[in-house]
This record gives sequence, C-alpha cells and structure tokens, in this order.
Amino acid sequence: MKYLVNWNERPQGSAIEYENVQKRILKIFQHWEIPSEVKVHAFVARVGEWGGSMLLEADDPLVVHKMCSTFPAFQFDVHQVIDVPDAVRVEIEAIKWRDELPS
Repeated sequence: MKYLVNWNERPQGSAIEYENVQKRILKIFQHWEIPSEVKVHAFVARVGEWGGSMLLEADDPLVVHKMCSTFPAFQFDVHQVIDVPDAVRVEIEAIKWRDELPS
C-alpha cells in the first residue's frame, strides 16, 4: 500500500521552548532510520517552514503508525493513496456498471 504522509510541527510555547524542541527533533532524527519494511519514493521538506511530506510504500499500516509515533512534536496527516492509472481504470468500471443499470 502507498501512503502520503504530511507533517507540521505542533505549536510550542515560547521562542526558547520552540528552539529546544527543534534541537530535540533533530537529535532524534539523527539516530532514526527508515524501517526496512518501508520503500520511500519521496522524502521532502517544505521550504520556509517546519514540515514536509513522504510518499512511501508499506504492507503493514502499523509500521507507518510507529514511524509517526516516533516524532510526537509533529502533527501527521496520513492518506493511503493509489496510482492515477489504477484509479481511472476502476472509476471507468464503476461508471460503466452504473450506466448499465435500468433507469
């Protein structure tokens, strides 16, 4: 299954607290490794903000959940996605079936 994972940092307290959270996040990230069960297609940060996106494949949704749980300073938005050609194919099949129904 493919997933699109987007994240933003959770709002923090004061500027000093925010800076300390940044240091903690980067320290954790330096030790973190992408799980072997995950195939990453894209792993990007948004320019000018503290967030990013990852397009990945994983058979087990628990692996994705664990990845997100590793970084509690982030809010994650996770969507299972499919390739456009596959989506178009099944949409055409659904429309055909629906059009064949009696009026």
